[in-house]
Amino acid sequence: MKASPVVWTGRVLTGLFALFMLGASIYPKFFMPEVVAATMTTSGWTPDKTLLLGIIELACLVLYLIPRTALLGAVLMMGYLGGALATNLRVDNPLFSHTLFSVYLGLFMWGGLWLRNAQLRTIFPIMRAG
Repeated sequence: MKASPVVWTGRVLTGLFALFMLGASIYPKFFMPEVVAATMTTSGWTPDKTLLLGIIELACLVLYLIPRTALLGAVLMMGYLGGALATNLRVDNPLFSHTLFSVYLGLFMWGGLWLRNAQLRTIFPIMRAG
């Protein structure tokens, strides 16, 4: 069966989200712990939590990328991103560039899933006013 342009758009968004998370967040936690430690400390986290957070984030991403577990992965990733929001809010980071960045990522992630999953589109349809 040939996938529609909507589904392909969702796949592209999902791929971009996954690449961003891998490159900007997960990879540094595994391979650049000194760099991440400075950020963790200013956010109120001890650097010894870096690897654990990387593992949790990677597990959420893998679940999100597998079609059968994508919904679970999205819910778990949103929980993870909610923790990031709370951390940034607690340390008074700038609102639009830091604190709400996890909301932007969450919308991007859910948008990709919504476009590639017809069942999700029937549960959460876009309704026209009027």
